[in-house]
Amino acid sequence: MANDAAVFSRNFHKELPVAVRGEGSWIFAANGRKYLDAAGQAAVVSIGHGVAEIGRAMAEQSSRLAFAHTSQFQSEPAEKLAARLLALAPPNFRNGGRVYFTSGGSEATETAIKLARQYHLEKGQGARYRVLSRRQSYHGSTLGAMNVSGNVARRAPYGPMLAEWGHIAPCFCYHCPFEKTFPECGLACADDLDSLLAGNDADSAAAFIFEPMVGATLGAAVPPQGYVARIAEICRKRDVLLIADEVMTGMGRTGKPFALEHWGAEPDIILTGKGIASGYAPLGAVLVSRRVVEAFENGSGTFKHGFTYQAHPVAAAAGNAVLDYIEAHHLFERVGAAALDLCRALEPLLAHRHVGDIRGLGLLVGIEFVRDKGTRAAFEPSQGIAEKIRAAAMEEGVLTYPTQGCVDGVRGDHVLLAPPFIITSRESELTAKVLASALARVFPG
Repeated sequence: MANDAAVFSRNFHKELPVAVRGEGSWIFAANGRKYLDAAGQAAVVSIGHGVAEIGRAMAEQSSRLAFAHTSQFQSEPAEKLAARLLALAPPNFRNGGRVYFTSGGSEATETAIKLARQYHLEKGQGARYRVLSRRQSYHGSTLGAMNVSGNVARRAPYGPMLAEWGHIAPCFCYHCPFEKTFPECGLACADDLDSLLAGNDADSAAAFIFEPMVGATLGAAVPPQGYVARIAEICRKRDVLLIADEVMTGMGRTGKPFALEHWGAEPDIILTGKGIASGYAPLGAVLVSRRVVEAFENGSGTFKHGFTYQAHPVAAAAGNAVLDYIEAHHLFERVGAAALDLCRALEPLLAHRHVGDIRGLGLLVGIEFVRDKGTRAAFEPSQGIAEKIRAAAMEEGVLTYPTQGCVDGVRGDHVLLAPPFIITSRESELTAKVLASALARVFPG
């Protein structure tokens, strides 16, 4: 990092190029280089970079009304976007569901935690406050969101500041925590929730939060058939709200508006962000089902929570413009075909001695690197394999999303691919070609 830099960087030991322009699936830097954004900038960019009509919609809204505080006003862009999101959601969100807008995914998780607590207060169940989650999960970087996250490395510095409300086993067939295989496992990872509730004061549990498929932390780990349904059944039986964190997987990333649709689930709360505005504005949303809304309507009528910039008119205008663009260009429908192209291009990488698994759903794909394919043994964390792959690929002009710790929070290396929905077959082939070259550089001979 340059000594004259003024921005507090994520990493003081990295020199980063200066991004100056985006177009389609590419980002252009001040140094004259261009980069294929195969990661969608952390699974954010869905419609592509540089779509002029999104900027025009935001400028038009800001020229009319840039800001109005939600304690005093509603705004037309927010109301319009909320109705459109509810129409995309499962049936239990329609005809009475509501949307609470935030400035991103972490704020959405904070909001859901408080919603779950107050929901039970409105129902006269004041003992319920714990929000349970899974190990090897990630739900945001604010303290409340970190509290329910199970990402070991991200929690570690703040451990003394975090409560332990209860974490269950991850759903990760490639490295099953029970050393079983599906379907003979009987979905032991789902039943772990029932076991936790049975043995740890179920009457204090308010909600269970989970990623329908785990994005960055496990590298696009898809649950086996029946897992999501079993989790939903346990929550209903125990009167625990089910919160689906679709910040990464929602808004078409898996080929459907919400990933839960692949398994026909109806949670009580859905979190979304990232793709909701495709990076054109900071925006997140909490979709609240009809039955949760009714508890507030029939109770105090007031949610004791709020952000200055919630339901920001310009951010909501960006969200509406992005949805307009998605609908006009049939981008949700395009994800399936683009995903097939990407997976076909990546398939030859499986022959590499250190590529253990390529997994995912839609345009959310994880590539895990292992020391030994037979035993699925991970590299030592000190080797920094995922970061080396990222750096080598970036040198050749392709951006990926590296993470370490997918096996147990410390060991395990993978990169995540989450390109814009407009990625072409040629760009998918380029991604695979560059990754093959990066593997050759990181693992010579």
